[in-house]
Amino acid sequence: MTRYDDLSASEFAQGFPTEETISTLRDELFFQRAVQAYLWSLPAINIWAMKEGSEKQFGSGYNVLPIWQNRIDAKTLVTTPNFDVVYAMGYLDLDEHGPLVVEAPSGVLGMFDDFWQRPIEGPTIDGHTWKGDVGLAGPDAGEGGTFILLPPDYDGPNPESGYVYRSRTRNVFLFWRAFFSDPHDLTPAVDKLESTVIYPLGGKDRALAMHFPHASGVECNMLFPSDGTYFEMLDRFIQNEAVDRSDLDLRGFLHTIGIEKGTPFTPDEHDRELLDKAARTAFKISKVTVTHLLALEPGGTYYDGLRWVNTFAGENTEFQSSETFTNLEQRTAFFTAAYSDSPGMVMNIVDKGAKYPATMKDADGNWLDGAKSYSLHLPPKIPAALFWSVALYDNVSASGLDNGQPFPSINTMDKPTYNQDGSHDIYFGPNRPAAADDSNWLRTVPGKGYFVIVRLYGPQQAFFDQSWKPSDLKLLD
Repeated sequence: MTRYDDLSASEFAQGFPTEETISTLRDELFFQRAVQAYLWSLPAINIWAMKEGSEKQFGSGYNVLPIWQNRIDAKTLVTTPNFDVVYAMGYLDLDEHGPLVVEAPSGVLGMFDDFWQRPIEGPTIDGHTWKGDVGLAGPDAGEGGTFILLPPDYDGPNPESGYVYRSRTRNVFLFWRAFFSDPHDLTPAVDKLESTVIYPLGGKDRALAMHFPHASGVECNMLFPSDGTYFEMLDRFIQNEAVDRSDLDLRGFLHTIGIEKGTPFTPDEHDRELLDKAARTAFKISKVTVTHLLALEPGGTYYDGLRWVNTFAGENTEFQSSETFTNLEQRTAFFTAAYSDSPGMVMNIVDKGAKYPATMKDADGNWLDGAKSYSLHLPPKIPAALFWSVALYDNVSASGLDNGQPFPSINTMDKPTYNQDGSHDIYFGPNRPAAADDSNWLRTVPGKGYFVIVRLYGPQQAFFDQSWKPSDLKLLD
């Protein structure tokens, strides 16, 4: 008999459960609630882990904005970072500091997300309501501007100037990406990010001086746990954050496993063991979702007959394009392997935002193997108004593949070798294939699987009408 047969055949005597049945089904309920709580809370704990990891290493406060001054590399453990821009990532506590004003620099591609990684709703201008986006895809159109962040319980007067964004959570994720043209001189991009100013509403004169810790090359773990400590982190999140009444049913799942706002989380040894097993199971389910189930969803692949998957099919930042349900497969697949969410990332906007085709399989449908060599063909006129890149990620943690190269990526600015017709061939393998050179080869690691993301910043019409498309990765002899 299978486990499911055993559960369905649990013994009842005269209609009442036996002691064995009570124990078995109580634990089953606890385990199931814990697994679903893990998967449901992934967006929140993904970003909460980033906050805790960053603040442990670089400090906390509205005035603290870490900058990856030499670009992010594999020493920073975080899901699917972009190695080919200069990052600034900050965590703003609107409960501790009240409404905050952010003077955003010009020329960035940025966003404000709440701590469920939902783009924060901003002003309505000429009939369009802005959500999350700042900079090139935002209301300031890349010119920079003053943004005001209000907490969920704010009942004061509406600010009369600036772009006003009201968060549904007490904490807000600030995420800037600055571009560069010369990978050997990132100073202009760093200077741009360091012109950010943040201060309490009405308190600019009394504000703390901005602090920009340099984060490149610093070991920093910002990954969410895959074991029972996940639920300890989830409890810290619940205790810190506001209650959204739309979440009350799912917070009932948390109540079952002992997590409740205002109540200490004190599971006994038996329940801790169940929570650990539930977390390990849920983490693996999330990986089945991103490796298998995602591609089965409507629009889950970009191209017929090719392996490139699309997490944001439906162009909806909350995975609700059906208008009748939240697509939890897409949601889980995204947040087990990535962070941050805004219309600029999701919507099909020619020459703005970004697109992220990803693959874990080769042309024959086999998992990518770090001991083998492959090639990827990018046809001429790659449709990226800003830049394109190809990057490698660890298939378990989704962090950058630590392959011994300075960055596990190749981008436009690196000026990789191109073919006579303007196309590019990118090579992957533990050793450089004979047809490759150092500019178009990414090293892989024997014994480790990985996945590939092609980033197109400022995707052009040829991407959307599919007159341009990348090949699958082809196994080399």
